[in-house]
Amino acid sequence: MTGKASKVRFRVYVHPHWRKQAEPKVAPLCREESPVRRLGGTAEPKPQIKKLAVDLGVHPEALRGWIRQAEADAGERDDRLTTDERAELTALRKENTQLKRANDVLRTASAFFAAQLDPTRPR
Repeated sequence: MTGKASKVRFRVYVHPHWRKQAEPKVAPLCREESPVRRLGGTAEPKPQIKKLAVDLGVHPEALRGWIRQAEADAGERDDRLTTDERAELTALRKENTQLKRANDVLRTASAFFAAQLDPTRPR
C-alpha cells in the first residue's frame, strides 16, 4: 500500500420492483376547478374533455373524474358521494376499526381474568 486511497467502484443493482413507483398526478383544487368551470354547459363534452386534458397535461379520465366530483358536490349527480360525505365515511370507517380493535382487547382481557378467578374452568 502506497498510502493512496484506492477508489472502489461498484454498481448497485436495483430490482425493478424496488424502484419508487411514479406518483399519480394530483392537480390542486384551483387547477381542477378551472377546467370544470370551462366545461360548464356543453353539448358534446367528450371531445372537449380530451382537448382540455391535453392542454392541461392530465389524463382525460382524471379530468372527467374531477368534473363528475364537482357535479356531485353541486348536487347535480346522485350516483356519487360528495366530498363531505366521503370524508365522513372515511372517518366513520376509521372509528369502526378502532372500536373493533378495542372490543377484541376487552374480550381477550375478560377471558383472561375469568380464567384467573375461576380455577375450576378448564384452560
